[in-house]
Amino acid sequence: MHDSPVDPGRLHGFPTSGWDDFWGRFDGVADAVKFRQGRATKQMGTLGSGNHFVEFCLDTDDRVWLMLHSGSRNIGKELAEYHIGQAQKLPHNQGLVDRDLAVFISDTPQMAAYRNDLFWAQEYAKYNRAIMMGIFQGVVRREFKKAGVTFDPVISCHHNYVSEERYDGMDLLVTRKGAIRAGSGDFGIIPGSMGTGSYIVKGLGNEESFNSASHGAGRRMSRSAAKRRFTARDLEDQTRGVECRKDSGVVDEIPAAYKPIEQVIDQQRDLVEVVAKLKQVICVKG
Repeated sequence: MHDSPVDPGRLHGFPTSGWDDFWGRFDGVADAVKFRQGRATKQMGTLGSGNHFVEFCLDTDDRVWLMLHSGSRNIGKELAEYHIGQAQKLPHNQGLVDRDLAVFISDTPQMAAYRNDLFWAQEYAKYNRAIMMGIFQGVVRREFKKAGVTFDPVISCHHNYVSEERYDGMDLLVTRKGAIRAGSGDFGIIPGSMGTGSYIVKGLGNEESFNSASHGAGRRMSRSAAKRRFTARDLEDQTRGVECRKDSGVVDEIPAAYKPIEQVIDQQRDLVEVVAKLKQVICVKG
């Protein structure tokens, strides 16, 4: 969305408090990724590829919603891979039936280093989305200047992340993979695919699910399987009425590769209540 570092202070509504402290804490992340700082700075406020998107949507009352989905732009992945490698070298992780079962032990230097880098990467993802939303809002204000556009508070929703929470008297690190927090009253976003719409929800605080709900519709076939099965013509048919890419480069994101979003929502009525149902008008893929 841009090719140079963003000045967040110029973005209306961007939470600039903590910005300097955030980048100052980069000095404390693993040395193995220090050389990525320049790239991470330039990528802040950019979308990425895969299932990441920016959308202009309407709800059932024709209210306009701006929605986007992105993350830590690879630096989180690199930090994770580094710490997985470190864990696999530790004595207590030798002889495992699967190397990927390697763990850190609490209250050790290795665990402290991992937690530091993990939470820094999650902050990166939050700022990344906030900057993109600021840019997106600025575009809408400019293009619809005569309408006097105003925005309600932004719903910011982590996914694929770790959170420190307490359950049954125990302090836990809750990992939500493909999930969002759905504590009582928490607003969340559950996207469908690039042609089927999405849902804004409010959590019901179901502790049996560790206050969680799904992050999205979820895939029902792999990217490679979708590319083998579908064509650009299929994509065009399934995204009719949505202004979006309809070429072979995004066939793996075709709606048929995902589970039906209405069914996914219906299966978690004990976790969330629906606030709004959205339909894309424009969908921009990375």
